[in-house]
Amino acid sequence: MIMVTTMQATEIKIAAVVTTSRKWNEETLALAKVTAERLGIPYAERRTLSIDELRERYGVQDVLVAKNGLLMLETAGGELFFHPNMAHLRIKNIRHGRGDRMGEAMGLHEGMCVLDCTLGFGADAITAAYLVGETGQVMGVESRPLIEAVVGWGLAHLTGESHHVTEAMRRVHTVCSDALAYLRRQPDKSVDIVYFDPMFRHPFYESKALDPLRAVADPRPLTPETVAEACRVARQRVVLKETAKSKEFARLGFTQVTGGRYSKVHYGIREL
Repeated sequence: MIMVTTMQATEIKIAAVVTTSRKWNEETLALAKVTAERLGIPYAERRTLSIDELRERYGVQDVLVAKNGLLMLETAGGELFFHPNMAHLRIKNIRHGRGDRMGEAMGLHEGMCVLDCTLGFGADAITAAYLVGETGQVMGVESRPLIEAVVGWGLAHLTGESHHVTEAMRRVHTVCSDALAYLRRQPDKSVDIVYFDPMFRHPFYESKALDPLRAVADPRPLTPETVAEACRVARQRVVLKETAKSKEFARLGFTQVTGGRYSKVHYGIREL
């Protein structure tokens, strides 16, 4: 089983503030203040101030906004918010018998325990949670506190386009931690699969939807030490998602690589 740790306040220094939308209610205000306290960053009264005016007043670039019961992040690249759109399409494909390449690379089935070390928007974690079912377990680790706050809250509170998606979302638990530090705290052979989807070394810049994420995401490459820890923690496989022609597979010891012939994305597999 995954050792779950809860981070009430991050040790990472965050240059951001939390505020509400201009039209707020007591529930929205409470969410903003609780989030500010958990992250250890200032709560900023919105009043009539624009996002840019808040940035200037507090000397920050990123502004976390509580709005309509959810959290959104205003970044240099645009507005980052959680929505399970991509997971919805993938789960729909699975239900219609079209499969999922990530799930196939992981060898996922009912009851498995998955550790996603690079949560991001959460689409991979939600898809994995659907595939492992009610008896399975998925933990999503995210090193960036602002991303984990937005995605973690969305997973726990947003409703998907079908009950299959919503149930899968609720089965994903999140934690804010550096992946290597988190892996070091886990017992040997404590999960079935460890999964990595780091920021690609050569990203697809035509994917404009990722611009807000790129502005705040962890840009560090995956290290051999992190992969070694993953191999200690996993019982069955360690899987790496990267661009099809990436040299990261060879650098990190993933000799088995799978993916569609014309797919831009492939998966490296370390069988254990």
